[in-house]
Amino acid sequence: MTIAASTELICFALLGSVVIFGSLGVVLLSNIVYSAFLLGGVFMAVAGLYLLLNASFVAAAQVLVYVGAVNVLILFAIMLVNKKEDLIPIKGLRIRKLLSGGICAGLLALLIRVDITTPWSLPGPVPIGEEATVRIGEHLFTDYLLPFELASILLLMAMIGAIVLARRDVLGADIGTGDPVDQGLIEKTNTPLLIDKSST
Repeated sequence: MTIAASTELICFALLGSVVIFGSLGVVLLSNIVYSAFLLGGVFMAVAGLYLLLNASFVAAAQVLVYVGAVNVLILFAIMLVNKKEDLIPIKGLRIRKLLSGGICAGLLALLIRVDITTPWSLPGPVPIGEEATVRIGEHLFTDYLLPFELASILLLMAMIGAIVLARRDVLGADIGTGDPVDQGLIEKTNTPLLIDKSST
């Protein structure tokens, strides 16, 4: 094995470990802010895997779209709606965890079976070099234009929803339930910065 191949294998192992353990941290951590930051790290590791596959454009798009837009939007929404309130205990939480864990384990087993039984053609197709970016641009604005625009509308709706959830305390009553809102969450006593001592 050459030095280049061994280096590529080590980088793949490191990036794959970051993706696996970061994804577990996103799911298992109770602090949602830490989960969001770990999600950004997972996105960066996936971009590194794309670089190992010589897909530089996809790696750049991964960083710009997922890390620079989606993850920042998630953090923005968390900062807006994080009220530090006690969560209501969920009934049957252990059963739900077991069911979701079983479903995830089944999906993992299915993916492993597909990976093992599929006759992968190696080596892959011949890379087209600099024309890859041109081809991606053509497909993005012709064949996949509608999903691209729908994704942008979905992100806009998510931001509007986060702002609406954060602005509930400004109203006198909750829009959904009609219960009075605690205005103390947003109203603070304004202490003057400069005190006129001559009047005292």
